[in-house]
Amino acid sequence: MDSVRMDKWLWAARFFKTRALAAQSCELGRITSNDHQAKAARDVRVGDLLRVKNEGGLFEVEVLGLSSVRGPAATAQALYRETEASKVARAKAEEERKAMAEFELPTGRPNKKDRRTISKFRGRVIGF
Repeated sequence: MDSVRMDKWLWAARFFKTRALAAQSCELGRITSNDHQAKAARDVRVGDLLRVKNEGGLFEVEVLGLSSVRGPAATAQALYRETEASKVARAKAEEERKAMAEFELPTGRPNKKDRRTISKFRGRVIGF
């Protein structure tokens, strides 16, 4: 086997839970292959550089192996190698998500003190 459909490979490599989700991501332009937007029926070959955007983040991977069947996670991880730049970017995004989770939004309507703080933050001056 020298090539596999894009949606099958993404599913076999466990980037998506179903082939339908993989195909839908291709249609939405979330998958690029060698800097070209990929369609679900596009062939994936060993050595291709893929950029995959899913709920886990943005992955930049090099295809190392081909498979059209979904197997264990260890087998799926052997199908590709993530670039170092991608690993760093995903770690940074994860750190930012954790920082945002610590930020607590106030509940309810702002009181007078909160409104004044918001106005100061926006650069507005209230009163004389």
